[in-house]
Amino acid sequence: RLLSVLRRRCHIAGKRLSGPGLAAEGRVLRAVLYVYHSRLLRHRPYLALQQVEQCLKRLWKMNLVGCLETLVGLIPKKNTSEAHAECLVPSQPMLETVALKVLGGCKLILRLLDCCCKAFLLSVKHLCSKEFILLNTVASGLLSRLWFVIQYRCVLQTLTSLYGALSTVLHLVSETQQTPYIKGFTFPSDISDFLGVNISSEAKKQKAKMLTTKKSTSWMKKLFPAMPETVSKVGKKRKSETCTSAVKNHSIPCPVDIGETVV
Repeated sequence: RLLSVLRRRCHIAGKRLSGPGLAAEGRVLRAVLYVYHSRLLRHRPYLALQQVEQCLKRLWKMNLVGCLETLVGLIPKKNTSEAHAECLVPSQPMLETVALKVLGGCKLILRLLDCCCKAFLLSVKHLCSKEFILLNTVASGLLSRLWFVIQYRCVLQTLTSLYGALSTVLHLVSETQQTPYIKGFTFPSDISDFLGVNISSEAKKQKAKMLTTKKSTSWMKKLFPAMPETVSKVGKKRKSETCTSAVKNHSIPCPVDIGETVV
């Protein structure tokens, strides 16, 4: 039963880490940094974006998804019905390696969320100062989407629940046959003690910071004046028609995040 739970949680964590949203935002971030590399070497939002990109790069170089796939391959697919039947289980070194990577991945994702929040606040601050309008507009949208992808897909919460199952299986395996691989480190029974923060409260705190940021729409209204009433009605009509057809087809997502047409 514990092995089936561990296999299921490994599969969910790998699926959410390798999802298209996180990879797409990472590619866009690298492209933005490449375009502005020679122009904004000392610009604070650009430096903050580099920290976000560094966290993402370290997360991919950990190869946590590949490690989870290897672990899933070692777990037997069928549970034995007999009470005293023997069952192959992953070894203690393998479980310790995956548990250590999960702990490091949680720390990295916490750091990534913190860097996203700080870089977003810096981008909006410089946007209000009318500095590097294009870069800061793109950066603020990109950072908010990246933060939202991680929170919406519950990447951090999935890894913490995975560590709970890993810790239980690791404890049972080490009791059966002790073959420790990682020495000088005690695996925590509760991951919250290791992370040092409450995940849900930290996410709410970051969200409140990002939502209460000073709005930068006053000068944008000057750049994009209000539309005539007729154009606005046509835009709303097109938008509602698009949403209706998308619901009927079930294949085209409803463009709820797209604004009105600008003449």
